[in-house]
Amino acid sequence: MSEIPYKIYLSESEIPTAWYNVRADMKNKPAPLLNPGTGEPLKAEDLMPIFCEELCKQEMNNTDQWIDIPGEILDFYKMYRPSPLVRAYCLEKALDTPAHIYYKFEGNNTSGSHKLNSAIAQAYYAKKQGLKGVTTETGAGQWGTALSMSTAYFGLDCQVYMVKVSYEQKPFRREVMRTYGATVTPSPSMTTNIGRKINEEFPGTDGSLGCAISEAVEAATSQEGYRYVLGSVLNQVLLHQSVIGLEAKAALDKYGIKADMIIGCAGGGSNLGGLISPFVGQMLRGEADYEIIAVEPASCPSLTRGSYVYDFCDTGRVCPLAKMYTLGSDFMPAPNHAGGLRYHGMSSIVSQLYDDGLIKARSVKQTDVFAAAEQFARVEGILPAPESSHAIKVAIDEALKCKETGEAKNIVFGLTGTGYFDLVAYQKYNDGVMDDYIPTDEDIAASLAKCPKL
Repeated sequence: MSEIPYKIYLSESEIPTAWYNVRADMKNKPAPLLNPGTGEPLKAEDLMPIFCEELCKQEMNNTDQWIDIPGEILDFYKMYRPSPLVRAYCLEKALDTPAHIYYKFEGNNTSGSHKLNSAIAQAYYAKKQGLKGVTTETGAGQWGTALSMSTAYFGLDCQVYMVKVSYEQKPFRREVMRTYGATVTPSPSMTTNIGRKINEEFPGTDGSLGCAISEAVEAATSQEGYRYVLGSVLNQVLLHQSVIGLEAKAALDKYGIKADMIIGCAGGGSNLGGLISPFVGQMLRGEADYEIIAVEPASCPSLTRGSYVYDFCDTGRVCPLAKMYTLGSDFMPAPNHAGGLRYHGMSSIVSQLYDDGLIKARSVKQTDVFAAAEQFARVEGILPAPESSHAIKVAIDEALKCKETGEAKNIVFGLTGTGYFDLVAYQKYNDGVMDDYIPTDEDIAASLAKCPKL
């Protein structure tokens, strides 16, 4: 075996030319989306008033294992892909662990995260359809940033509803979106019917991704030539993010490395699903076995404390019903600093894999996450996003277990982006004023009680 370098790079010719659709190999397919009015399964054409036509087809595709990546998207990918798989030698030394730690770094583009992988695809299909523009929501701002870059590239209008607490906590990410031409509105706002209703029902609310989704959908459906696009949760998004896992696996294979454990942060499920898809595919086909851990915040623990039921994807209850692990669409998460992990539910694909026992889940406290983030930053030289740092926390925990047992496991985690726009959060941690709010069982039960009874 060749000596393993710090960074394993693939060549430009090794960028995946097709997305991998894990649903084709899943024996238990994700449950279908349901019409919230009739309770009947939706067809692709039912979604076309909301989403781009080609994306609707991808959303419903449970049979094609591979879907070709259009040439214009591949050309854009070449500006920042392939992304490196990095051996965390310095972290291993600091932990004094026999484990080998690798991270797939997705922060080497202007948007600062993995979100660009799907944003450019969704903008491409909107442009191909001849639309004027798109609307969306964003939590911490990575998705809104990525989409504003992509719409600028294709000359589309971009309207972003940003969760209010993040709008206030992360003004510089907001300004990056505006620099790329996007209109950014704090959510819930007074510019939509749903926003006004939510403000009336929850006065002074910090907002949630569910609120912002409702507003963005209303904005799309009330303007001719617009469609709504989503940065996580949907099957189509996990499909586009499969480039992460495909590249990670190709880099490991290049040096004959077999991962023992794969770890990713989990909010709506896009980066986690993209990272693990090809590995889960091997498990489903009986070719290999891995331990896969989804890491979520203790303040918004949909997998570890939610219920696996049909629920609305948004607080305004205008979107289809999805069967997923959920805390209830009315759940208002605490204003923690991992804004991208504040969604009340989890991807139907990830939820099904979790329910089938193919992946595990763990929740971690915010202060523990930032302690791990600073430990990583001091030895590896990258300031990680709060979301990514959930995976770092568990990767460190597992590496320390290896120190106790003497096992030299290969641990792979997803470093989804950088934290240079999250310095208010780091300041609060360093000043000792960051808290660890964890919802009570009563809080979660009250929200789940409002889920539709099917």
